[in-house]
Amino acid sequence: MDSERLLRQFEQAGFVIVPEEEPLDMAAPDIVALNTCGFIQSAKTESIEAIFTVLEAKKRGLVKKVFVFGCLSQRYRNELPEEIEGVDGFFGADDAEAMLAAAGVKYDPSISLQRHLTTPPHYAFLKISEGCDRSCAYCAIPSIRGRHVSVPMEKLVDEAQLLADKGVKELLLIAQDTTFYGLDLYRKRMLGPLLERLADIKGIEWLRIHYSYPSDFPQDVLEIMAGCDKVCKYLDIPLQHSSSKVLAMMHRGIDGDATRALVDKFRKAVPGIVLRTTMIVGHPGEGVREFRDLLDFVREYRFERLGAFTYSEEENTYGALNYKDSIPKRVKQERYDALMELQSGISLEYNESRVGTVERVLVDSFSDGTVHARSEKESVDVDGEILIPAAAVPAAMQGNFMNVKITAADEYDLTAQFI
Repeated sequence: MDSERLLRQFEQAGFVIVPEEEPLDMAAPDIVALNTCGFIQSAKTESIEAIFTVLEAKKRGLVKKVFVFGCLSQRYRNELPEEIEGVDGFFGADDAEAMLAAAGVKYDPSISLQRHLTTPPHYAFLKISEGCDRSCAYCAIPSIRGRHVSVPMEKLVDEAQLLADKGVKELLLIAQDTTFYGLDLYRKRMLGPLLERLADIKGIEWLRIHYSYPSDFPQDVLEIMAGCDKVCKYLDIPLQHSSSKVLAMMHRGIDGDATRALVDKFRKAVPGIVLRTTMIVGHPGEGVREFRDLLDFVREYRFERLGAFTYSEEENTYGALNYKDSIPKRVKQERYDALMELQSGISLEYNESRVGTVERVLVDSFSDGTVHARSEKESVDVDGEILIPAAAVPAAMQGNFMNVKITAADEYDLTAQFI
């Protein structure tokens, strides 16, 4: 959303926005603005590689100016200018006005809620807060993005209405911790009331919750999810581990027994709920016993969606300052592979259980004779897709809902027929 608001400001000033997928030698843009990530080492490496790719294009005369902003330049605002030559400006995550000024554009507050969507026009992300008050031992986000700050509810409703007016049908609610929403402004958790307000907006058909925190999860959100058709029975909640020892060292504020009880509560309160979670393997304190506990947990609770990371020691985090990253990379990778092999079988079994059912899907795109769609059980980018032969589907269905019958499945995608 930060990039989309920035692009809208450039657009308002008369710039033509070039799609990201268009090759630089074809687009020849005046300005390339790179929104970088500085969360974990792999993301930092990817961001730096992208910067050098664009700088090479600048040397060839394909780009006039290169601006770098976002979390990486926020975190390393002093180091990057000394180490990377050729960038015309480094800006932090909240320096949009400064970057606009560097491009000769005056910030226009009258369009602060407007965005130039980089997603297809039928879905959009809605950031409900910024920053985090948690103190997870492995996480650098609080030091990058600061303390938790909720966006006022009225402002979110106004922004959602603008998006609905443009044809957006699905809103994906995101934050560093969506369950914390409202505590700073209203002195209580307000994710539930926010969902109710957003569900009242005409044109919005799906509300999807991402990045929730397990400790003190708000019960009213489950009640609303169970009772409101517009709130997808889908929850992205990174649990990170199941071992009480590892969770304590992670500073997650919840132990293994409470984690299991929470998942049981989700399943009971919202029948059919799809749970997406992530796990970290190789965190300090994870021995053979703790990793086996994690495998047993995943085997028992059979999450419909699960991703994983190997532990990445990040400077100035509690973990880096107080723990020794003693687990070899080889062992971390072996544990990652074992976990994902287990999950692959679970995902396949879950997808195969849907064969023969009729599901309502949202059509995302047409490509090479195939329709790419999602049900409420699949989120954007992180989950698989439902693939449908395009011959029987009118092109006008793109961005709209339709019913399909699931005919086949693998561990990631499903195949279906338009009915």
